[in-house]
Amino acid sequence: MNDSANSVQKTARDDYEAQNLKGITHWVSKNLGGEVLEVTRLERWRPQWKVSALVDGTTRAVLFRGDRPIAGKNDLKFEMEVMQVLEANGIKVPHIYGWVDSPKAFVMDWIDTQDRAPGMLHTAIESPDTMTEERWQAMLNYMGDLARVHAVPVSEFAHIRRLAHPPQTASQIALHATEYMHKVGKMMGKIDTPLDFLQRWLRRNVPQHRTQTHFLAGDAGQFMSAGTEVLALLDFEIANTGDTHWDLACFRGRHPYENMGDIPALYRRYAEVSGSEVDLPVVCYYTVAFLQLSSIGATFFGTPEARGGNWIEGMLEYASITRRAYEAIAELQGITLDYDLALPEPVIKPWEDTALRKMMIDVERLPTSSDFEPWERDLLHAIPSFLLNYTRYRDWYEKASVKDINQLIGQSCNDLASADESAMRAIAENDPARDEGWVRTMHRRMLRLSMIIAGTDPDDENPLFHKLDPILNQA
Repeated sequence: MNDSANSVQKTARDDYEAQNLKGITHWVSKNLGGEVLEVTRLERWRPQWKVSALVDGTTRAVLFRGDRPIAGKNDLKFEMEVMQVLEANGIKVPHIYGWVDSPKAFVMDWIDTQDRAPGMLHTAIESPDTMTEERWQAMLNYMGDLARVHAVPVSEFAHIRRLAHPPQTASQIALHATEYMHKVGKMMGKIDTPLDFLQRWLRRNVPQHRTQTHFLAGDAGQFMSAGTEVLALLDFEIANTGDTHWDLACFRGRHPYENMGDIPALYRRYAEVSGSEVDLPVVCYYTVAFLQLSSIGATFFGTPEARGGNWIEGMLEYASITRRAYEAIAELQGITLDYDLALPEPVIKPWEDTALRKMMIDVERLPTSSDFEPWERDLLHAIPSFLLNYTRYRDWYEKASVKDINQLIGQSCNDLASADESAMRAIAENDPARDEGWVRTMHRRMLRLSMIIAGTDPDDENPLFHKLDPILNQA
């Protein structure tokens, strides 16, 4: 029975990959007049293929950018349309060749450089990203490109449904992206106590003096370079309209998973090339907003039915990003946080412990191939590895979280579920006098979860524990 099931699954996967290859080959032949020489699946949580083809006697490469397993129906086409507008307005994005129905993707020029880190936390933990002098100069140059992105008139995107009605008031500008993500998160059952507090805090602290709407990259700081030259801007899947300080906050959010260097220096360069002063407290606000949206998005990676979904990356990002959102609030409001936490002795639960260790050993033995690459096996192995730590420390994590909540709101809940119910009711009261308590409580909760994931006390050398770099009162 098992052999038969494995055979069926292998055939299904082979058929799936074969269908992708067939579609790629057909598209290249029809639209580029080329012959496919090689197709390489890239190490990302979305399907992407580098395709080398012989076109008019010359070998050239293009990128087939596929859809995330958790993406909405029109998300990928939205990104393509945004990039087409940017290209038409002189922004350095890869040339877009068009849309592909099978596999669902759009095709762009391949940028021939290998200097950009993947920007994934599990990769950064294994191989921390470094900043060369040339890449730093390219980062400074990129700030000019970002200013030019912000200068593209919002009206240029009016034909794109998602950007057709830009926000007008200060509250709309500040909140429309996070409110949408919060709503989607609630529909999917992903909004927990830490995430709910963040949204309520954002609503209460809108920077009312910010009323100008611009086009935003959405996840700024992503570009390819050669030496000090910026070759192409990438990743516009969450492009939006709003306050330019959202994009400036992205640098803090992405660092150090993708090393962004001296972030205050980048802000000074942006002010110089754009002619617009950077309001650092507003950047702090949008740091919370960007991280809130990113953290909710990370919870979607755990959807079991999503083929190719990166479950462990979602867990890593949820813990780290949510913690850093609270660090952004703490910096803005002058709140002192606790980092002096330590794991207790692990509690070994024999059935769970032996079963998960057995699974880890067997996953390591799985053969790899072009259909199941070594990096995919590593990601699969990381899931039981996390669960093993979680079973050993879960009781400590939950009891400590319950104790924090009980002390803050004066309750006597006995388990985390009931404590969270009480916490959500208290948070809904929107009492700013309790901000410090909530920030400290939820920050400790996320730090403990990170400790469980890593299996260590907080370690500054591990990107999972990297504290949000401060920007206020920096020389």
